[in-house]
Amino acid sequence: MRRSEVLAEESIVCLQKALNHLREIWELIGIPEDQRLQRTEVVKKHIKELLDMMIAEEESLKERLIKSISVCQKELNTLCSELHVEPFQEEGETTILQLEKDLRTQVELMRKQKKERKQELKLLQEQDQELCEILCMPHYDIDSASVPSLEELNQFRQHVTTLRETKLEMQKSQNEAVCEGLRTQIRELWDRLQIPEEEREAVATIMSGSKAKVRKALQLEVDRLEELKMQNMKKVIEAIRVELVQYWDQCFYSQEQRQAFAPFCAEDYTESLLQLHDAEIVRLKNYYEVHKELFEGVQKWEETWRLFLEFERKASDPNRFTNRGGNLLKEEKQRAKLQKMLPKLEEELKARIELWEQEHSKAFMVNGQKFMEYVAEQWEMHRLEKERAKQERQLKNKKQTETEMLYGSAPRTPSKRRGLAPNTPGKARKLNTTTMSNATANSSIRPIFGGTVYHSPVSRLPPSGSKPVAASTCSGKKTPRTGRHGANKENLELNGSILSGQPSS
Repeated sequence: MRRSEVLAEESIVCLQKALNHLREIWELIGIPEDQRLQRTEVVKKHIKELLDMMIAEEESLKERLIKSISVCQKELNTLCSELHVEPFQEEGETTILQLEKDLRTQVELMRKQKKERKQELKLLQEQDQELCEILCMPHYDIDSASVPSLEELNQFRQHVTTLRETKLEMQKSQNEAVCEGLRTQIRELWDRLQIPEEEREAVATIMSGSKAKVRKALQLEVDRLEELKMQNMKKVIEAIRVELVQYWDQCFYSQEQRQAFAPFCAEDYTESLLQLHDAEIVRLKNYYEVHKELFEGVQKWEETWRLFLEFERKASDPNRFTNRGGNLLKEEKQRAKLQKMLPKLEEELKARIELWEQEHSKAFMVNGQKFMEYVAEQWEMHRLEKERAKQERQLKNKKQTETEMLYGSAPRTPSKRRGLAPNTPGKARKLNTTTMSNATANSSIRPIFGGTVYHSPVSRLPPSGSKPVAASTCSGKKTPRTGRHGANKENLELNGSILSGQPSS
């Protein structure tokens, strides 16, 4: 028997004893029967009211428990759904009171889990937003209105951890970039200020690494050099001007473009002038980097063109036929190779420049004019120079021919024969005498120079008192000059070759 049943039976016995005791008191007092009945009714009424009240209270408790169970079950089902967990199941049979307690406890636990998940979600979202703004990345896609599952939270945590690592790497890279930028600034200031090597070696320990102390030391060195730069303003500006000229040359700036930078000639060495020069250097550097590929192509054409002109100059040199060791053949091969290379370079550059001009909607200038106009101008100048040299040679040959016709041409004999001349004066005099007699007897002599027949009357003989004319001049035979003219013919033919579609001279 349960203890509650024992207590109920004891309550009944206790009530029975109390009623018996009341009846004994009433009999001893002598209370009439009708009054004893009334008093017994009063006792019954009190007992009944007390029990009814107790029963009502317990019934109310039962209803509250049942209602609480219903509410808890409903909320618990919602929480289980939100938290993505299995619905709560009470194990075994239990009383209403225990069921209500268990459900209420489970609801409180679920509420706590929901709150913690929402708080963690909010914290992760704040961290994600901060990191994504730094890294310029999109925010993590998750529904902030719902309660995240444990798996979703775990994935979100991993994502934020990855962002932190990325941020750390980025900060490290940024710090390294800042340190490298400071080092570049230091080297530029060293060069501008012409800092001696031993002074540079004194700070060699900070020229590598990117730790916080290294970055701080680099910044201090930059500050020191900047202060020194302010104290050596003229020297610094002049060094920048040297660098400007180098960039102008690399960018093929015309004289007008160079003169457009008026501060270059200013002599008021102030901070504002230095800033103008620094800004111009930065602009030119950027301009060169953007057009570097084209500038390098133009530079290659320039170098090839200069080499071609050098070989052209050598090809027109008459002394080149004294060449020994095969250099002449090598030069001719190289000149032919350059003749083929130049048009190819020009076509490649033309295509690239046209594409660049379409993209940038402006002309690509070299030394103040369009590149292909510049190339055409160089070829035309080369053609005119060759034509001028040809005309000079023709004029020189013409003058020499006229001189030979007028005065005659002394025979060019080997040195040994010239050395024998003093030993045979009689023979030489006899030859000259014979020649002069023949010249006097004949009214005209017809030597041939370049296929042209010239009449040489006696009136064109040298005046009296001058040296006698060599016999070979009037003998009708070929003179050494004629042989030299034949050798020079080969040189003229080489100079007349076709260059990249240009007409030969």
